[in-house]
Parts: sequence; structure tokens; C-alpha cells
Amino acid sequence: MQTEFAKQLGLEAPIFAFTHCRDVVVAVSKAGGVGVLGAIAFSPAQLKEELDWIDAHIGDHIYGVDTAIPQKYEGQEETDSAKLVAMIEAAIPQGHRDFAAKLLSDHGVPELPADAEKIELSYSLPQAKLLVDESLTHPKCRMIVNALGTPPAEIVEQVQASGRLIGALAGRLKHGINHKKAGLDFVICQGHEGGGHTGEVTSMVLWPQMVKALAPLPVLAAGGIGSGQQIMAAMSMGAEGVWLGSMWLNSSEAEAEPAQRESYVNATSEDTVRTRSFSGKPGRVLKNEWTDAWASPDTPDPLPMPLQGYLTADAQFRTHRYAGVGNTQKVGFSPVGQVVGQINQIESCRDIVERLLTEYYESYERIQSLMPE
Repeated sequence: MQTEFAKQLGLEAPIFAFTHCRDVVVAVSKAGGVGVLGAIAFSPAQLKEELDWIDAHIGDHIYGVDTAIPQKYEGQEETDSAKLVAMIEAAIPQGHRDFAAKLLSDHGVPELPADAEKIELSYSLPQAKLLVDESLTHPKCRMIVNALGTPPAEIVEQVQASGRLIGALAGRLKHGINHKKAGLDFVICQGHEGGGHTGEVTSMVLWPQMVKALAPLPVLAAGGIGSGQQIMAAMSMGAEGVWLGSMWLNSSEAEAEPAQRESYVNATSEDTVRTRSFSGKPGRVLKNEWTDAWASPDTPDPLPMPLQGYLTADAQFRTHRYAGVGNTQKVGFSPVGQVVGQINQIESCRDIVERLLTEYYESYERIQSLMPE
């Protein structure tokens, strides 16, 4: 399976794997696609450690780094990262902190150890710029992606001046058009079904609209892709590649506790919900008692980004670390798309890539058989 965009990057197949696990990045790139590391939860020093490890294990293959710079967020007038964090922390109401803490306590989620490394989510330009600066010191990192909105012009210029490609996700047609006007090299069009932050329009409707409006800019299809047949559908609409996130969550290389893996395997496509309760913007996760609690009319409303993300960072990391303890999974942070209903076994990343390609070829042959002689 080849496209012009895949040829430009030297890929065997235009399969892009978004993941927070460095092992998945390496495994998918070695399997012929390209791994893209989500950097939102890393400090610059932590990101350097991750990318150094990837560089040492990925061989001659390439990878990408995904950041998150919202176009609008609380405190965006502040350009100093440390001052911005202090401003955000001070703006979180104590009532919201108490509510989140009680949810975790009521479900028996252990506290993090006193010596645990402090992790701050990166939801701002000054924070993301430090991550981009670090990423561009690694020659095998060949692309930067922004998960939330059009990247600032200074970031676009910096990345392209380094000889790398820069793209961004779009969940609405107007966002994709804005990306094109900003001079991005590609756009990831994510439909409503996708995991994490998504818009309102489904993939089957949004993909062809985006491809037509942005031509000849390469568009990668995302949202609801978990089989070769779904890849065929995306490619038939003009996509230059596919962007998958959920399918790697239960791969053998992924960093996941057994209880979290079990929750993905047992979930159906009806068990997800879009909620503002983790980041402040609508994001799709597994529905549980945490999402129900924040949606109740008699509880606090989620705060705007990035306040809600900073408020819930502790919950996100605790529920990931202690997924199998007590009733942790009932309030766990499990971002995943509706394609979770197709995640029913543990496979290696290479096996996933090979299965996707086999199913794609089978689908192609079926379409060919339907053509009149």
C-alpha cells in the first residue's frame, strides 16, 4: 500500500501510530509504518530521555512527536512556563479539588508515593515550545503534530526550517481549512468516533469533505479505524494514509496494567462517551463512574482547558499506575475510540500492521471482483 505521502517519508505503508509508549513507536516504525509519540505528559528532560531511547532502538526508521497547543486556553497571555503553571494552579477552585479527591478516595485509589516524579501536562505554547525544541534535536524525528488547533506561526516556521514536516488534527472542516491556510504539510482528519479530543461529525462524512476542501494537501484519516476494510474505505475517499491510536492500546508492547487491558477487551463500541471531565474539552474515553459523576447536574462543571487537565492530572496518573487496585478502573482514565469494540485480543504491533495490510488486500480483491468484466 503506497501513496505519494508515504513515498515522501520513505514508508512501506502509510500507517501512523499515535501512542504514549516509546516501545510502540519503535515497533510500528520497524513494521513499516511510523510511530508518533504523544509528548503531552513529558517535561523536556523526560522527553529527551524517551527520544534518546527511541533513537537507540529504532534503527534507520523515522518517528514523530505529537504536542498539544490549543488555539485558545486560560492564561494564554502568559509567556513564561513557570508563571503560567502557577497561575493555572491558583485558578483551580478548592471545591473542584475536593470533589476529584473524594472520587478517588471513595474508590480506593492509592496516593502516589512521596518521591514520585511530578508530572505536568503540557497544554500551552510556552510548554509545548520546549518540547518542540527538544524534538528537533533528534534527527530521526521527522514530523511534529499538534493535537489541538493550528500550530502558532512561529512553530510552523521553526519545524519547516529544520527540514521536517508539521501537521495537525482537525475534527471540523473549518479547522482543516485553517491548517491549510497556515501552510501545514499535512492534516489528520479525525471523525466523531475517534478517541481523545474529537468533533461532532462522523468519519464517513468528514473524511471526503476534508480531502476535497484541502486538495492537494495530504489528509490522513483518523477516527474509527481498526481493520484493513476501514483503511480501504478511507483510502477510497482520497486519504493519503491512516492515523490510528486506539488499536495500539492493547498491543503487547503497550504500557498497560492487566486490569486496563481487560477493560478494553471487555468494552463494546457503545461503552465510550465524550466528556470534558478530564481535559476541559470534549474527549472520548471509556464511560465509568468518573465520567458519570462529572456529568451529574448536582456536581461541579468541568473547568476550561487547561485548568481541568491540571486538576485531573493526579487522577490520570494514579488510575493508570494503580489500575488493578480496589475499584480504580471505575474512575480510571481510559481514552479510546468507538473502535474499542474491535479490540478483543492482545497482538504485537507488527502483527497488527500485518493484519491490517492483509485485510486491506482482501478488501481490495473483493472490490475488484465486483467490477463488471
